[in-house]
Amino acid sequence: MKILVIGSGGREHALVWKIGASPLVSKIYCLPGSAGIAKTAECVALDPLDITQVADWAYQHRIDLTVVGPELPLTLGIVDEFQTRGLAIFGATKKAARIEGSKVFCKELLRKYNIPTADYRSFSEPQAAKDYVRQLTKPVVVKADGLAAGKGVIICKDNAAAEQAVTLIMEERAFGAAGERIIVEDCLVGDEASFLVFTDGETVLPMVSAQDHKPVYDGDQGPNTGGMGAYSPTPLVTPELTERIMQQVMLPTVKGLAREGCPYKGVLYAGIMLVDGKPYVLEFNARFGDPETQVILPLMDSDIVPVMQAVVAERLAEVNIKWKPGAAVCVTLASGGYPGSYQKGQVIKGLNKLQSMDNILLFHAGTNYKNGSWITNGGRVLGVVGYGLDIPAAIECAYKGVSNVNFEQMHCRTDIGKKAVNYLG
Repeated sequence: MKILVIGSGGREHALVWKIGASPLVSKIYCLPGSAGIAKTAECVALDPLDITQVADWAYQHRIDLTVVGPELPLTLGIVDEFQTRGLAIFGATKKAARIEGSKVFCKELLRKYNIPTADYRSFSEPQAAKDYVRQLTKPVVVKADGLAAGKGVIICKDNAAAEQAVTLIMEERAFGAAGERIIVEDCLVGDEASFLVFTDGETVLPMVSAQDHKPVYDGDQGPNTGGMGAYSPTPLVTPELTERIMQQVMLPTVKGLAREGCPYKGVLYAGIMLVDGKPYVLEFNARFGDPETQVILPLMDSDIVPVMQAVVAERLAEVNIKWKPGAAVCVTLASGGYPGSYQKGQVIKGLNKLQSMDNILLFHAGTNYKNGSWITNGGRVLGVVGYGLDIPAAIECAYKGVSNVNFEQMHCRTDIGKKAVNYLG
């Protein structure tokens, strides 16, 4: 089989790595890919957002299966474009991807089908939003309706902060067109978990759970990023809670989308807040998480390609996915200043040392290779993944790997996975 992976980040590097382990695969392409991914797949220098050109290329090269990593091509309709040409593609259609592309659409769906989530109101006029938040006496969360690379969510402790968030998103357009509408919702307090499933629109198969670390600094301080690290599985999500999330969240959502005329196929990712042990949906993503993918896929014992084929062919009920024991921890190495402005072009040292270390994987997120050296080329630069028999062992392994890597102004959190240790007591 010839496989095409769409994207260029750490998530896509992990997908290429996992797909490359399949005996069914003879060739992997990645579009546009990266210097790190180029070690495993042939990179294609096309714009992934030019979906017509991408579909033309896939048709001409007789690609057997395309796997979409990031959300933007999905929301632009890349799956629909491929399907019109009879090309197999793993991902959600444009209409189904609205569950991530529009927070208003998502919240209205959740409300209609009685799926637990925070109370909310949506606004398209900044003054009406400001008038509303002035009346509130409790913390709220202000969210841009559209895609904002994981950064369009602002937790506001008081009215003044909420007004500032409205101004930032709707008037100053900090996230561009994503801020034309906003959600103002109650601030849920609890522990957050990432819950991902494969679904063909009817059958829903859960993956191992994970926990992301979005704030840039230790102790969940500072602004949100695209993700500073993750671990899997989280002890928060017990077998009993898994069943509850499946019955109260994932299955009703998939059924609800089908009833709304937009059946969902691909990976559905729920950000779950656990409040007094009860699951509430914070948001949905219409694809694999980043960096959750970097810790979930190393724990997947089954070949991922037949699973993806079964999703596309709507025969997921025939599949049984096996998972490895143990745990995985991913630490993101970021450029200084991220998620704000940062410099590119810093020389990365120590990557060769990781190749000889046991139980460590390295996924490139924002790197380039020039004049014989790896250099930084993004905000999130690398994901160092450690594997162990339990979470403490995986943490130790991951940070042992991190200690061997260095570049100017390199930043990483030092507490990835420590929440899990606290949960375990």
